[in-house]
Amino acid sequence: MKMPQLPPDFDSIRQQLKNDPDRLAKILNFNVISGGTGVEKYLHWDKLRRYSTPEGFSYEEWWFALKMQRRRLFKTTPLLDKKGEPFKHLNTDPISEILHEIDQGAGGYIQMPDQIINPETKDQYYVNSLIQEAITSSQLEGAATTRKVAKELIQTGRKPQDRSEQMILNNYATMRQIGKLKHEQLSKDLVFEIHRCITEKTLDDLSEAGRFRRTGEKINIRDEYGEVFHEPPPADQLEERLVAMCDFANGKKDTYFIHPVIRSIILHFWLAYDHPFTDGNGRTARALFYWSMLRNGFWLFEFISISQIILNAPSKYGRAFLYTETDENDLTYFILYHLEVIRQAIKKLHGYIKERTKKLQAIESELRGISVLNHRQRALVSHGLRHPHYRYTIESHHISHNVVYQTARTDLLDLERRGLLESSKVGKTFYFTPVKHLEKKLAKLI
Repeated sequence: MKMPQLPPDFDSIRQQLKNDPDRLAKILNFNVISGGTGVEKYLHWDKLRRYSTPEGFSYEEWWFALKMQRRRLFKTTPLLDKKGEPFKHLNTDPISEILHEIDQGAGGYIQMPDQIINPETKDQYYVNSLIQEAITSSQLEGAATTRKVAKELIQTGRKPQDRSEQMILNNYATMRQIGKLKHEQLSKDLVFEIHRCITEKTLDDLSEAGRFRRTGEKINIRDEYGEVFHEPPPADQLEERLVAMCDFANGKKDTYFIHPVIRSIILHFWLAYDHPFTDGNGRTARALFYWSMLRNGFWLFEFISISQIILNAPSKYGRAFLYTETDENDLTYFILYHLEVIRQAIKKLHGYIKERTKKLQAIESELRGISVLNHRQRALVSHGLRHPHYRYTIESHHISHNVVYQTARTDLLDLERRGLLESSKVGKTFYFTPVKHLEKKLAKLI
């Protein structure tokens, strides 16, 4: 990824135009934002210079007109850069549109797939999402373990064998913890707790977990060729900056309404910009984004992996940060990028659920052809696929299918022998429940 070309100096352009009042008036009256250019994207100078200019305009004049109109709409945030200048953003049409989609599709229950509303099946999708986020968030920070190995690590509970596996296990544990912490206000202690959980046993110096980087631990964000992309604020500012970040996250001292999703995105950017720790800043920033979304009632984010989308095009992630920093602290670039990531992540979840539903339907269809199971057993297994925690008894099977007790007992014991059910005894009653990974067991049987 290359450093984007820096925009021309705004004040220099304005000074030149002051010498030609008629020209300045024409530029200021040109409505760029409403589509006068035919370009609807929110362009950084690095991209704008690759488009054709509006007729009669130079690139610098076009940029000046664009910036003048943006400046009138900017809202400042409590986040300050190293020079004490505020970061700001504006609300463009694409932002309003996507926020409306997220409000409808991630905070309520209308038109939500039954699979993640149903308490009996939601855990399957919850755990899958946690695994996906744990793996991809770690891979963004350099973890080299394959998805197959990582899933096996989490699902079996074995001890991690290297730093990459430990990173993934830490991310998984952190995401589970976030769900429990969502009702708490953000504080220094909570941020440090999240950082400790994320970096446990992965730092060269274990004492660096859950504390600020120190003055002698200066860090820079560089590319593979050594070019510095970002220098975070000095260590002696971190205490004060974290207090301001927590106040912002908790909605204190707001001077205008900030949509909860925008607040969560800015919180993500804020911690990544400050880079308060020696390592684990990216993972901590994304964890704080999840904490904020869940705290504000966007419950669907228990099932969504944003890192999975970011990993598909990591350069866009980095470029969104750089566009913001190189254009007068304009957070709109990062907000637009992040909203599109969220939109894709929600779409991916719905696609995954649709694919899983088709797979279940296919298995149920194929069940009809399994001659080793009778029609009662096939009906029970089909029900068990959609109700993985359901408890069957010999009595309930006997009543459901109107068969004698001995036939019902034989049906259930046969399914247990084939590895499709497992039994437990409570008092004098035997309970049968579908085994874990029932789909895989049936696939082998089919």
